[in-house]
Amino acid sequence: MNVYYNLNDVPAFQNSVVTIGSFDGIHTGHQKILEQVNHLAKQAGGESIVVTFHPHPRLIIYPKDKSLQLITTIDEKIDLLKKYGIQNVVIVPFTVEFSQQSPDEYIEKFLYEKFHPAQIVIGYDHHFGLNRQGNIDYLKEAGKRLNFGVVEIQKQEVNDIAISSTKIRTAILEGAITKANTLLGHPFRLTGKVIQGQRIGHTIGFPTANIEIKATHKIIPAYGIYAVFVFVNYEQYKGMLYIGERPSMPHLNHRTIEVNIFDFKADIYGREIKIDVIDFIRADEKYANLDELQHALKLDKKKSLQRLN
Repeated sequence: MNVYYNLNDVPAFQNSVVTIGSFDGIHTGHQKILEQVNHLAKQAGGESIVVTFHPHPRLIIYPKDKSLQLITTIDEKIDLLKKYGIQNVVIVPFTVEFSQQSPDEYIEKFLYEKFHPAQIVIGYDHHFGLNRQGNIDYLKEAGKRLNFGVVEIQKQEVNDIAISSTKIRTAILEGAITKANTLLGHPFRLTGKVIQGQRIGHTIGFPTANIEIKATHKIIPAYGIYAVFVFVNYEQYKGMLYIGERPSMPHLNHRTIEVNIFDFKADIYGREIKIDVIDFIRADEKYANLDELQHALKLDKKKSLQRLN
């Protein structure tokens, strides 16, 4: 798969099939669209293209709105688009200037000149250009003039996608991770850099890698223990993830995300790891001392291995 971060680097596509959107989570609803794009591209003898935006348009258009929570970071999204067979991903740097193009500029200078589409696959409620003046009917008229087709994603399908995204975010925030994963069609993933922690886990036989997640708007699951698969240098390991404020240690009263990787001893400080969250084991709890905590972690490990196996 080819990934382009600059519109000037995009090659001269011919007979491409393009879809445009945020595709947060690349969940089962999105996957149907991607299947359609791949199928149409094969029929047209062209290439499949997903155009998405970074940063998320809402962050630019509504900079004071702090409520945005994203299921996937841009890199996680790219990995998933590759998994689902898309040939080209174009990450458009979303700016105020880009949002202020007229609908004609958006179609002619952006969509047509950059991608030479045979077909554009788009939602029935897609709006574009300054003040969202352009809509799907406007795009269809332009398609007649510029000789590209417009495949409309029907209202029901678009609404189902929006509902799924909301359900997935709610499930993640509630710790209902198996429900979230079912709607996603793949495990929910956290990606972060391993940083120095307090090394308390080492003293009780459960060393953990503390994870720093740089993506400010990445959604984080409910506090608790989770069974996870951990990827270090493309190698998969089993483990258990802790998210919480360590109530057993009130002097450490800030949120931490840390993973105990089973049967793993390598030094990975400063490295990026990927964590697929598979199942919820239990809620965060306070223990009277480290012996009680150690006993609980032994049970957590046993349960995690059962779920992962």
